[in-house]
Amino acid sequence: MEAVIAVFALLFVLFLALGAYATVKAVGAAKRGVDRTLSTARRTVEDHTLRAKSFAQLGPAGELAQLRLKLRTSMRATQDALHAGVAEDESLKESLSLFQRLSAHGHELDGELKRLESEPDRAALAERLPSLRERTERITASADSLRWAARDRARRFADDDLDTLSAQIDVEAGALRHWTTSDPAQTPPPWPEAPAADSAAGQQTWPERPGSRAAEQPTRPAITPSGPRPTYPWQKKPRPESTT
Repeated sequence: MEAVIAVFALLFVLFLALGAYATVKAVGAAKRGVDRTLSTARRTVEDHTLRAKSFAQLGPAGELAQLRLKLRTSMRATQDALHAGVAEDESLKESLSLFQRLSAHGHELDGELKRLESEPDRAALAERLPSLRERTERITASADSLRWAARDRARRFADDDLDTLSAQIDVEAGALRHWTTSDPAQTPPPWPEAPAADSAAGQQTWPERPGSRAAEQPTRPAITPSGPRPTYPWQKKPRPESTT
């Protein structure tokens, strides 16, 4: 009885542990989902704010908003393209690692541009704008190069697969329309060989001449003469035939 109680207690503890583990995993997944949702919403709001500033504000402040919006748009598009392509093409892992190094410079520049938005000295800000513009162009050009290279590679693979598929379809279509093409002249099959038992009968014969057969075989008399018959003592002597 005590053993049964111990088994049930152990099962109860196991069920509690599994339930706690499942609860923690579910809470973690929900938290990550909420974080992603909040991050996406925050990013969308910030992008719309930057777009509004780039159109509404003039001077260095408006140009800073344009630089941030250009940088964020290019980096996000390249990140999505590489993450989508690396699942199908393993060779993009090296490109993804290079993009991660580039992202560090992009985040640093984006943070600097965000801090300069609240800079009250517009003259100093105007002096720094050319260097900020150059850094933005270099980072976005590198990101765009990686993104277009990944897209061109994916398109090249798709074109090669389409060419192969088109060739196979052409071959199959030609096989289905085989009745429209004239068949080449076929070599007639050889005659079957004669059986071994009929080989003698199948040979060609010529009529024999009487003279040649007589010359081949020796002459013999038509009737062989019989020799003298033996005489026995019990036989009577033959009487001479009467002449009358």
